[in-house]
Amino acid sequence: MKGVMGSKGPVWDAGKVRRLRLFLGLSQAELARELGVRQQTVSDWETARYRPRGASARLLTLVAERAGFAYGDEGEGDGRDRPGA
Repeated sequence: MKGVMGSKGPVWDAGKVRRLRLFLGLSQAELARELGVRQQTVSDWETARYRPRGASARLLTLVAERAGFAYGDEGEGDGRDRPGA
């Protein structure tokens, strides 16, 4: 099992955040509600105004792993290869 809390984790750039949201089939407002942040925060992440960091980045990683979304930096794709999809 990967130690998400103990490792640096993936870098969540604008494209990855947006792809994860679309993969989950959520609007910005819905993703914001699930993560406990404002819709404007999700918008800021998706437009590269800010990057998720700290607890928000760890939470995105956990959500991505649970959903089967490939978010890695090593050419793992955009998550469209989700098993059972």
